Amino acid sequence: MKQAPVLSEKDIKRVLQKCTQTAFPQRNRCVFMLGWLSGMRIGEIAALCVGDVLNARGEVRTEIALSATQTKGDEARTVLINTQLQGEIAAYVSSLGKLQREATVPLITSKTKKRFSANGLCQLMLRLYDDTGLDKATSHSTRRTFISTLAHKGINVRVLAALAGHKNISTTQRYIEVGEHQLRAAVEMV
Repeated sequence: MKQAPVLSEKDIKRVLQKCTQTAFPQRNRCVFMLGWLSGMRIGEIAALCVGDVLNARGEVRTEIALSATQTKGDEARTVLINTQLQGEIAAYVSSLGKLQREATVPLITSKTKKRFSANGLCQLMLRLYDDTGLDKATSHSTRRTFISTLAHKGINVRVLAALAGHKNISTTQRYIEVGEHQLRAAVEMV
């Protein structure tokens, strides 16, 4: 089975630049950043409500508590949000109207203010990647990039599995891209 490609730093910059040229730049950037900086699945992103990312005081949370109905495996999990992603979420939410900031309102909506389905959000990401010239990238590319980037920085596979919401580390290991650069760096460590 062919896996979604891992995005390079150059690819990420190109996607973020392309987001600025879309009809909904803040929304599209937020979707991309949620996948890249937290490793969330596209279905989990589609299932988010504003209250999942903002506390009662309107501040961006440091973690997102996903319910079992919001996850792939029907098992609740917690997604940790780093400082950069907190800023991205805050910027996106500030672009929303007051009524769109209610706790029960979907975080990511279509132009008609309706919740995206997971498939609809996948299609949005495919169009964004195609428009960027990354025709092999998929909505899963951000998740693979998140996991591979951390793996290449030396993060233990058990930690990666916990961050990804995987029960088995063998699943996580399949996400990690191993290329010429990683192999060369490894042999230089001897």
